[in-house]
Amino acid sequence: MGAILATDILVSVLSGLVIVDKPQGWTSHDVVGRMRRLAGTRKVGHAGTLDPMATGVLVIGINKATRLLTYIVGTSKTYTATIRLGEATITDDAEGEVTEARSAEAITDDAIRAGVSALTGPIQQVPSSVSAIKVSGERSYARVRSGEEVKLAARPVTIHRFEVHGIEKIDGGRVVDVDVTVECSSGTYIRALARDLGAALGVGGHLTALRRTQVGPYGIEQARTLEQLAEELEVLEMSRAARALMPNRDLTEEEATEISFGRRIAAGPGAGTPEAATAENPAAAFAPSGELIALLADTGSYAKPVLVFAPGTGPGTGSGPGAGAATTAGSGRSN
Repeated sequence: MGAILATDILVSVLSGLVIVDKPQGWTSHDVVGRMRRLAGTRKVGHAGTLDPMATGVLVIGINKATRLLTYIVGTSKTYTATIRLGEATITDDAEGEVTEARSAEAITDDAIRAGVSALTGPIQQVPSSVSAIKVSGERSYARVRSGEEVKLAARPVTIHRFEVHGIEKIDGGRVVDVDVTVECSSGTYIRALARDLGAALGVGGHLTALRRTQVGPYGIEQARTLEQLAEELEVLEMSRAARALMPNRDLTEEEATEISFGRRIAAGPGAGTPEAATAENPAAAFAPSGELIALLADTGSYAKPVLVFAPGTGPGTGSGPGAGAATTAGSGRSN
């Protein structure tokens, strides 16, 4: 995993990513609170909410690494899930009351696979009404809980992979459970896929199980349970985390010095091409020692720092947008 242990940090304050295997029943905010206690710092955030029902990869940033979370949120995600056909619920998952039930006995395997195929690729998806999206300043799920009917606008998402692994008919086919893997762009709601598949087949559908197995370059094989982390806090050091996350640029000593003072240097080799580093998709710049110095964007013939990290592993002050700010997302539903 390329991890360091909190027990090995005797003087400086730890900064890095923790890849948590979130337990069922916990909100992402609950996990952040637990990690604050384990890491001994308030400066903790997460990169993308998981529903309380869901388990799996939740990327946590500690201290200076909270400033990497913005670039993790927009990465692709992978999930394993179970979709139940034959019942629709108010929340599009198993935590909500059933609002409609129709026998799925007549639904064939071929029809299910055709429905999945129609929901693969670039699609327009209407998020679940119990999502954390804000409507006139208030979370959509809060409006639904207060009895209001909420209809959200469709938004473009991309389903890179939607594979069926198993189809099980239950209670004589009254309901059908479909086990799937979904690889998708950021902002995709897996509950909405379950809802839309059931609607297309005319029997309704909802999500009964969800596990996130990948967030960008960080996979479930790296994740640790909260119990494991309480025994041994494994932290992916910032330089290793950034090398896996974004394009890399290794600097000379002179370039590293210039960047550390916020000055610009010559543009990277990808300048002027679609692979050029930008403020939204920067390159991670490393000193000859291997330490992460800054995030860079190419502008013309120059590269300028988007964010400069203070030396060492402590929280530091850094510079650039969001420096020093923890980025903890809300605890509403988002999958």
